Amino acid sequence: MDRKLKNTLILIAIILVIALGSGAFSYWYQDGKITEKQKTIKSLNLNAYDTNDLIEQLKQLKAQAAQLDSILSLRKFNIPNSLKQSAFFEFVNKVSFSFMPNSYVNVEYEGQDYQSEFEYFTYKLTGVASFNDLYKLIFAVEHSKELKKILYTHFNNFVKVTPEGDAYYLVDYDIGVAVYYAHDDRFAAAEFKENRLTPNPLYDIFYPLIRNEIPPNNDNLLDVQTARLLALIPDGAFLSDENGNTFLLWEGDKVYLGYLTKIDYGKSEVRFVLNKGGIIEKVDLKLEKGNEKNRESVK
Repeated sequence: MDRKLKNTLILIAIILVIALGSGAFSYWYQDGKITEKQKTIKSLNLNAYDTNDLIEQLKQLKAQAAQLDSILSLRKFNIPNSLKQSAFFEFVNKVSFSFMPNSYVNVEYEGQDYQSEFEYFTYKLTGVASFNDLYKLIFAVEHSKELKKILYTHFNNFVKVTPEGDAYYLVDYDIGVAVYYAHDDRFAAAEFKENRLTPNPLYDIFYPLIRNEIPPNNDNLLDVQTARLLALIPDGAFLSDENGNTFLLWEGDKVYLGYLTKIDYGKSEVRFVLNKGGIIEKVDLKLEKGNEKNRESVK
């Protein structure tokens, strides 16, 4: 057989095989796939342009999202998503804004760690504060909506005395804090609302019951220890101090370290209660005999 004819027959056979294979693939395999895809497209086309149905689905999804968000909002604590390191510095600045002049707080970022599914930043708080200012700081950290926890505390009390003689009883503190956050928003509400961070005042446990520091008489009140009762009148009592200054006082009036509690006209005396560094002392001043005539003349 001629070589050229032989090659032509082989080429025709290859073409026939390809044609038969393509026809079989299209008829048995692709036909089923095409039918299935057409059904899917038809099903999608039936619902794709039903805007009322889509709007109703959107309302349902919004209601579910709002319900979930309300549940998260009602929880006492949330764990925020991707928290910034500077957020805690801003938080402490807001809390310490109302501190007394002798109170202050320093914030130092220490590092980052993880616990279970959450991560947290660690900070160190140091400074000096009055007892109630320190309590405000700890209360705010522990009750903040975004989860924060005290890791450790160290306290030391000391007394600061001003050149004028005023004594302030303060606390030197060192506190470790963990500030938690998550890498998703499953644990945080969409709308953030901070908890109440202002506590009720507490009794200062660092305030000494007996104090060596006696506040100075900056208001120039009557010093009962050196006072004399000059006269009793219906409007009150006349007294003088060692410098010759005179005072007209009535029951309940304030004196240095205490109050005038009683004017006894029958016994011609006045009574005071003084607080001398935690020691309560009662002092009575009687009308001097030379001044009895003053009491008789004003009756």
